Amino acid sequence: QAQLVESGGGSVQAGGSLRLSCAASRFPFNLYSVGWFRRLSGKDIQGVACIDPDGSTTYIDSVQGRFTVSRDNDAKSLYLQMNSLEPEDTATYYCAADLLACGLSLMSKQGVPESQYRGQGTQVTVSS
Repeated sequence: QAQLVESGGGSVQAGGSLRLSCAASRFPFNLYSVGWFRRLSGKDIQGVACIDPDGSTTYIDSVQGRFTVSRDNDAKSLYLQMNSLEPEDTATYYCAADLLACGLSLMSKQGVPESQYRGQGTQVTVSS
């Protein structure tokens, strides 16, 4: 069974940085679009950042220029570098993967972000 395991969450003051990591196993990682979505305190779910198999990246507007998503296919790993964190970034962050392109899955603007696989989540708390 496919597995995604996140790490790197924690608490930080506004303006600080965190780096999330996700280790994938038991599916062909290099063929999948992979990325991050988050569940905010009000329970809203947002696709945050995604990277297609060809390396194309997509971000929501609110993190553009602050967050960077990257992947290492050899290591079957996904990363999210988060800089200039804001209290509004406080959420549970989930690593996710889907065979469809980012725009059709994790970053879909049609309803809730979709993914074939997802991890258990890691909490990020940003204090003002």
